[in-house]
Amino acid sequence: MTQHTTAGARASDADDRPDLSGPGPGLVFGRLFDRHARPLHRYLARRVGDLADDLVGETFLVAYQTRAGYDPERGTARSWLYGIATNLLRRHVRQEVRGLAAAARAAGSTAGQEDHGGRVADRVDAAARARLLAGALAELDPGDRDVLLLTSWAGLDSNEVAEALGIPVGTVRSRLHRVRRRLRAHAPETDQARTGDE
Repeated sequence: MTQHTTAGARASDADDRPDLSGPGPGLVFGRLFDRHARPLHRYLARRVGDLADDLVGETFLVAYQTRAGYDPERGTARSWLYGIATNLLRRHVRQEVRGLAAAARAAGSTAGQEDHGGRVADRVDAAARARLLAGALAELDPGDRDVLLLTSWAGLDSNEVAEALGIPVGTVRSRLHRVRRRLRAHAPETDQARTGDE
């Protein structure tokens, strides 16, 4: 049983840290695409909307073109792909910030709409929280926003975020702590708005 478990672990490790320098990289990239394209697209779509289709394609193109620079000893293929995608996103930061600001405005404009029963208070509360969160995300430093969204939206752990962004894991943790503290500072405003309506 131990041999079977070890063989399974090696197969999983080979999937997570493939050798991209060997012959036939197309097959390996096909497997990488099948495994990572959909979650990568979801992450990118949450950040930049319709541009996600193009960015997923561009991410895999850049990955294929730079495959010689991938070192499985330094990180997983997943974190490497998210790092490439995050670098490509930096060209679209203005659009992302505009989208977050628009989400904040839209959440604010729906806050006053009438509905039946107790759903009115829930919608007002959700709209206020969404407005504050979108506004706070738009105001974040791009590096802090990348760390937060790679963690919360892409589901990467601190080590994977560090690999993706090429920064120390301690920096990831300190950025997360700073961002969470900043976002918590917005929470009392939302709670006051909700209790003020009751």
